[in-house]
Amino acid sequence: MKNKLDSSKPIIMGILNVTPDSFSDGGAYPSSELAVEKALIMIKQGANIIDIGGESTRPGSQRVSAIEQKRRIIDVISQLKKVIPSNIIISVDTTLSDVANAAINLGVDMINDVSGGIDDDKMFSLVAEHDVYYCIMHMKGPPKTMQDNPTYKDVISEVIDFLNLQSEKAIATGINKNKIIVDPGIGFGKTTAHNIEILKNLNRVSSMGYLSLLGTSRKKLFSEVSENNNPLDRVSGTCATSALGVMANINIFRVHDVWQNKQAIDVAFAIKNR
Repeated sequence: MKNKLDSSKPIIMGILNVTPDSFSDGGAYPSSELAVEKALIMIKQGANIIDIGGESTRPGSQRVSAIEQKRRIIDVISQLKKVIPSNIIISVDTTLSDVANAAINLGVDMINDVSGGIDDDKMFSLVAEHDVYYCIMHMKGPPKTMQDNPTYKDVISEVIDFLNLQSEKAIATGINKNKIIVDPGIGFGKTTAHNIEILKNLNRVSSMGYLSLLGTSRKKLFSEVSENNNPLDRVSGTCATSALGVMANINIFRVHDVWQNKQAIDVAFAIKNR
């Protein structure tokens, strides 16, 4: 039986990038052993999901082939499956059905697709066939050019319209509605003003009728608001938005720094439910 998310309380997704060029942790885990060690640390700190990525989607990044993505993630998944508790969900961050299929065959429970199903027309049917969780994220344009003057008439409405449209297509293909997760895509084809507008309206995302995810971890947004350019020093900003997300009924928080965000999330959840 596939693992099931408990949405009665906030869920923490720990980020595990096995890439050489991710914006804040590229090259940090050059071996499967180091990657698994990091995953186990995040689980001990409170992560419920480990999200493994073999392709950087930072602004300006180049695409990575399915072959190379699989080379980067497959051994990590295989090794991790041997040592993690049975209730921990493994997610793979990919837009390609070939990569997703290989991961699912190794026992992965979730596909995190930053293109929301746009990049690969086989993705929906694959996810439906295997009945895994599927995260649909909003991104305006490909990572290479998404930050080249992104414009919207009404950013929150346009983001929600996209998420609804792709979710409806996914359901029509056979994906279980209860396994769809929507992510507004903070920092993906959006200016600081766009990101702040979305953060002010997170309740509109959480009330869409699907599980919801917030991914603000170490984003440039915090540097532009608080003048700190080092991604490793953006933890406090991330924690602030995690707490904000709890108050707005967001379900899942995708973060690099698990224990710091868990504390912020736990405190916000206790206040909210007082």
